[in-house]
Formats: sequence, C-alpha cells, structure tokens
Amino acid sequence: MQTRNFILKYKLQHVAFWALVFALWYYLRYQDYETSFIAVQITLLKVLDLAGMIYLTNYFLIPRFLYPKRYALFLLFFILMILGSSVIKVVLTGLILNQTGIFNVSADLKTKLYENAISDFFLVSAGAAFKLIFDYLKMQQNLAQVGKEKAETELNFLKSQINPHFLFNSLNSVYFLINKDNIEARDALHKFSEMLRYQLYEANGDKIPVERELNYLKDYIELQQLRKDEKNYSVQFNCSGNVKGLIIEPLLLIPFVENAFKHLSHHGRAMNFIKLDIGYTDHSLNFRIENSKEEDVPANGKSGGIGLVNVKRRLELLYPGKHRLDINESGDTYSVNLKIQLNGN
Repeated sequence: MQTRNFILKYKLQHVAFWALVFALWYYLRYQDYETSFIAVQITLLKVLDLAGMIYLTNYFLIPRFLYPKRYALFLLFFILMILGSSVIKVVLTGLILNQTGIFNVSADLKTKLYENAISDFFLVSAGAAFKLIFDYLKMQQNLAQVGKEKAETELNFLKSQINPHFLFNSLNSVYFLINKDNIEARDALHKFSEMLRYQLYEANGDKIPVERELNYLKDYIELQQLRKDEKNYSVQFNCSGNVKGLIIEPLLLIPFVENAFKHLSHHGRAMNFIKLDIGYTDHSLNFRIENSKEEDVPANGKSGGIGLVNVKRRLELLYPGKHRLDINESGDTYSVNLKIQLNGN
C-alpha cells in the first residue's frame, strides 16, 4: 500500500510539473496566435513533444547507452531524436495553423531550426542534466548506506566472534581425538573447519573470486548430505567452467542454498531433490536452485527467513539495476533464479 501511494504521488508530481510548464508556456506565447484555441493546441504540442523527448532520454537513452559508456550510440540516437521530433513538430504545426508554406523546408530554414531543433537540444539536455545529478546523489546515498551497513555488520560480527585461534586449535584437537578409521567424521570436521576459515578470514573483503564462494557452497552441501538418506535424496550441483575469474560479493549465494535444505521435502517414496546450476552468459552470472518441498507448506523464508531478507537487501544495495531475482513456488517445488551483471574473466 505504501509503495502504491508513493508511485501515485510520484506520478502526480510529474503531472503537476508539466501542467505548470504548459500554463507558463501558454501565458508567454498565446499572443503570437490568432485564437486562444490555436494557442492551446500549439502549446500542448510543444509541451508533449518536450516531455516525450526528456522521458525517452532519461529512462531509455541514458541507462541503455550513456551509463554503459556507449557514447557514440547515445549521441547518434540523441541527435536523431531531436531532428525527427523537430520535423514532426513542424508538420503538425502546419496542420494546426493551416499553413501549407510551412512544409517548405527551404523557407526560413534558420528560424525553423532555431525554434525547434536548437531550443529542444538545450531543453532536453537540461532535463538529462537533472537526471544525471539525481542519479549521482542516489548513488552516493546508496554507497553511504552500504558503508554504514557494512560497518554495523562487521561490528556485530566482532562482538559475537570468539578467538579464532582458540577455535581452530580446539577443532584440531577434536580432529586428532577421532579414531583414524572414522574417515567420514574426520572429513566432515575438516570441511567444517574450512568453512569456518572462509567465513572468518576470506569473506571479510569487498569481493572475492567466485571459485572460493562455490567451494564454500560445495562444503556446505556435502555436510548437509551426511544428514540425509541417500536412497530417496538427490543433490545435483552443475557449474560451467566459464565462471572462473568472476568476482562476486562473499556469502551472497549461501542463503538460497540454506533455504533449499531448510525447506526440503521428506517424501517417503517420491524423490527429494535439490538442483543447483551456475553459469555465465550474456555478461551475467546465472544462479538457479530448485528443491522439492512439502505441498501447502510455504518455503519463502517468511518464517525465520532473515537470511533471504538480508540477501535481497544486499542485492539492492550492491547491484542496483544490475540484478534480477525471481522466486517461484508451486505446490511441491520451490525455485530461485538470480542473474547478476558481472565483468567477464
């Protein structure tokens, strides 16, 4: 409800702004036309034309071409948009004024060019400048928010962290107390130690190679498999080789894997499964995980799903406009599809 009210208020602000522009434009130029009706038509045409070019520039050309640094294409489309709009506006103006001579391009070309293309160029550029300023301020706000949340997370982590040297020494002691013939228990303790080492030492940086994150996921999955009945339980982990060399935020994928195991079904006869696929296509890391679940039991993480809530927030802060998260739930399956735009290897 709050989001809907915000969107409605945002749209009303735009309508109010352009209504003010229309009123001011009409007041300054209505005396140039024979009747008030013609003045209203011409003013409406120019305001709608200007608004259309500004919105097209701010919400399509800038995100699609300027921000990805495709400057030549941006400039080309921008100029074509201005020229095309000017031609259409001249034609429509001629129809409204019933002036056949206005279609003659050679007649008073300099005046037509100035009144349409040149003025539109500066007005639309001014609108684009406001867009760039607002986006810059928003980016700075997001960076400040990320820094604040990161500092709070590190502080909470330090408060709850016990001495890591004592912890690893204790794990080593337990490891040597386990009978050498109990290979499975020793391997499990070793994997747990490696996972803990990753969390304490390697995951503290801003970004890490994706291979380390995937090794962490594999260790977690193998530890979870020790608790399951392999007769009707299947885990598939498919990872394409082209993800090597990618850089990603640490501990970003593990909440989805934890959620899959947490809400995994316990069918006695049917197969219980988790399928995980990771690849890299079209400059995006593609992460998909699907698991079987009990019917009519929600697996969306609302109950105790702090991890999923946090990872959604992290994605919004760390990859704004560069990720897509789709979560789908049917009667007996739950799936997560995540795409993050990353630089290639």
